Amino acid sequence: MDDMLKDFVVEAMDLAVNVEEHLLRLERDPDNKETLNAVFRSFHTIKGGAGFMGLPALVAACHLTENLFDALRTGAAPVTPIAIEAALQASGFVADQLTELANGAAPESLPAMPEELEHILTNAIEGKGMDVPAPAAAVVAQAAAPVAEVVAVAPAAAVSTASADGLDWEGMYNAVVPAGSQVAAAPASAVAAAPAVVAAAPASAAAAKPAAKAWDGAERREDRPEVRHAAPVKEDSIRVDAVKLDALLEVAGESVQAANQAAVLLERLLQFKFEGQAATLMATLAETLERASRYSTELQRATLATRMQPVGRLFQKFPRLVRELAKDLGKDVELTIEGAETEVDRVVVDSLYDPLVHMLRNSLDHGVESPEARLAAGKPAKSYISLKAWQEANSVMIVLQDDGKGMDPAFLRSKAQQKGLISENAQLSNDECFQLVFLPGFSTKEVASSVSGRGVGMDVVKTAVEKNRGAIHIESTLGKGTKFAIRLPIELSIVPTMLVSTSGAALALPMAVVQRVVELPETFMEVGGAPVLKDQGRPLPVRSLAGALGYESCSERVGIVVAAPQPYILAVAAVDGTADLVIKPMTAITVEGITGTARSAEGELVLVVGLSFLMDGCRGSVRMAA
Repeated sequence: MDDMLKDFVVEAMDLAVNVEEHLLRLERDPDNKETLNAVFRSFHTIKGGAGFMGLPALVAACHLTENLFDALRTGAAPVTPIAIEAALQASGFVADQLTELANGAAPESLPAMPEELEHILTNAIEGKGMDVPAPAAAVVAQAAAPVAEVVAVAPAAAVSTASADGLDWEGMYNAVVPAGSQVAAAPASAVAAAPAVVAAAPASAAAAKPAAKAWDGAERREDRPEVRHAAPVKEDSIRVDAVKLDALLEVAGESVQAANQAAVLLERLLQFKFEGQAATLMATLAETLERASRYSTELQRATLATRMQPVGRLFQKFPRLVRELAKDLGKDVELTIEGAETEVDRVVVDSLYDPLVHMLRNSLDHGVESPEARLAAGKPAKSYISLKAWQEANSVMIVLQDDGKGMDPAFLRSKAQQKGLISENAQLSNDECFQLVFLPGFSTKEVASSVSGRGVGMDVVKTAVEKNRGAIHIESTLGKGTKFAIRLPIELSIVPTMLVSTSGAALALPMAVVQRVVELPETFMEVGGAPVLKDQGRPLPVRSLAGALGYESCSERVGIVVAAPQPYILAVAAVDGTADLVIKPMTAITVEGITGTARSAEGELVLVVGLSFLMDGCRGSVRMAA
């Protein structure tokens, strides 16, 4: 089994287990819309993965069940016991197919969806009842043909019978055979007639199965040829709930913070003079604290390692997606991938799938041209999309670039004005025009298609990136192509920062964007009324951190050169050092420019400035018109 199929099976089996729990809950509470939606989403997700992996039986079963729950949640069909039973049967079929795959069966060897399952799902969708089940005698006739001749003449009443030797042979038989093979006991009259009936049985029926040997009390398995599958998947990993890993990482980070605070307190204590036994105790305390600090740091490093995953685990899903979508759009596109071994926090890897899918679909639909249009423009008929990842300082860079037609800033601004997303007299730079594609509801398509045009894709991208304390930037040249650059922290909870203060507030800036610290003069050159300072021969704009965050103005004589797409100097009152901080996201309130809070080694509350805010030049994103 390849890695992609293995990942699909593991994730789908988790979903299948959850589906069964939801269905049982729905049976108790048929009006629970949340549970209906959860079941619908689970089957939809499994169907999508099964379609990608080429599993038609799974796709068919999930598609019908998805239709059923779409009807249930919209009220087109009632939530009845028959609907629940149909869904449970579908869930069981899905689970059986996934188990076969997990045991090493080849995808092409899986059985098709049974007609009975299709029938009951169709009836449930149409609100019909199930067919009356076949009589039990017919089932017994299929299970044990030689005995069926006896059972066919036996009344339904179950009466215990015993032979002349006083033993109830039928009762003993029913006690040792599987439930589906048991036969009903017949009254004495029927038993008396049984020999004659058996004698009248066709010879072919008697010859169909050799006479069973007398049971000698030893339990044996019947010798039969075994169906051999490939070797089962070796369990070389353990799936751990991400919440548990988050809790472990938080504890590890807090232990490092506590060790750092203890070190600061010890340093202050050592300023006093200790003699005799007190001096010995202080020396022992210093040694113990150093050891505790070392172990807490190792715990933090080991915990982080458990969450790190190569981005190749994510990238490997895209070549087939690009190939099939390009075929649907009638375009000739080749996807190249570099840096698949680059590692990043697994939470980041998992959350990047949807954004990258939206970006790839955007490049395929809007970016690259058809072969005819490329040839007319003097380009090769085949277009190229590259997906690259690499580590840069304490960040991971992911760049998606195409050689398509590029973006026209004036056209983007015109579209945004037509849709009422910005005011008619808005004056935007080219970079700000490129940022318009991230506005909710923005699209350059007049008619929505199955690929794009609804104005939700790129909004999802920016939201997902900023949720992970990242930043995204667009560069585009007409006729040459577009580049999307995503910068993300390698790990999420513990971030290397530079501690600064301004207007009486303690703040932390991610080290990923800090280039160096410079001293600011009392007066600046001005360009267009804005302060500018030359740094290493290049003029850079100077922006006040207090002003950007809405604080009261103060004397800011220290500058930090920020490594943004458009570099600038950020003015602060003072730089207080560097620290690895445990970041706690802000959930109760939202403050523009602030992404979370932390505690310094001295225990002081520190506000963490967002990476995206700094990358955008300490300016909020382009706002929608009021």
